[in-house]
Amino acid sequence: MDDRRPGHPRLDPAAVRRLLPDADFRPRHALSQNFLADVEVLERILDEASPAPGRRILEIGPGLGILTGGLLDAGTSVTAVELDSRLAERLRERFAGQLLAGEAEPGAPGSLRLIEGDALDQDLVSLVSPPYEVVANLPYHITSPILHALLGKGPRPERLVLMVQREVAERIAARPGEMSYLSVFVQYHASARIAFLVPRAAFEPQPDVESALIVLEPRQSGAAASGIRGGRLAASEEDDFWRLVQAAFRERRKMLKNVLVRQLPVEPARLEFALVENGIDGDRRPQTLSVEEWLGLYGSLGAVGPDVRGRRAEHARA
Repeated sequence: MDDRRPGHPRLDPAAVRRLLPDADFRPRHALSQNFLADVEVLERILDEASPAPGRRILEIGPGLGILTGGLLDAGTSVTAVELDSRLAERLRERFAGQLLAGEAEPGAPGSLRLIEGDALDQDLVSLVSPPYEVVANLPYHITSPILHALLGKGPRPERLVLMVQREVAERIAARPGEMSYLSVFVQYHASARIAFLVPRAAFEPQPDVESALIVLEPRQSGAAASGIRGGRLAASEEDDFWRLVQAAFRERRKMLKNVLVRQLPVEPARLEFALVENGIDGDRRPQTLSVEEWLGLYGSLGAVGPDVRGRRAEHARA
């Protein structure tokens, strides 16, 4: 039984195979290039992306343009960011008509805009007019900074469909007990779901690790839309909130009641009051707290000020 969502075109396995690198085109290890070659996996990514006419998509790392083609054929307008000049040239040749359509009418259904350069150098949230979505096969070493760039400020995408290293996907979607700073950051901003795992054999050349497709749906501003008790913090408070969370995860295996007074200018009595008020045992470790508990703790503590490490750095510079 074919349970794929209707509407997106099927990918031609023979066409996908023809697009794979030939003898004179070697993937660049320095750029962490591994090309997704499994048609079934590619189709499942399109299922999760659910491309439809009129939708706007930011694609990071289009590579050979296999997913790009599927997105364009479904009538979306795509803005693609590609670092490798060789791949960018191939994309310009393959999608010449779609690029011309994008120049004539930016954002037109089935049109393409290609940006050649490093995604880390781009103001990603300003590349596409909202509402927009993100589809990406992210090099594993840039997953965290890309997530910070896309979620840390607006206008945030409405949805992100991301191929990442399995270990990173599991960290992002972790439950209390296995949380990390990245878990708290992403889950504060978005709901996270691992759609499916992807074996190494789905790529050419095969990477050393398994991958996973993760789907993020950012929470919109306001308590009612956020899905988190208390809602998203005001922008003026978020930096202070992240100082609290970062300070704790510097010693993630230590007890909260000890690590926070070491890392932050917070009196033990003030911290104890905040922990008790939120029903948090001070012997717990940072990885055991949920996003709601972090928000509650911050709400009781209030502004925490510069952390101890930051103050030491200031003294060293003075």
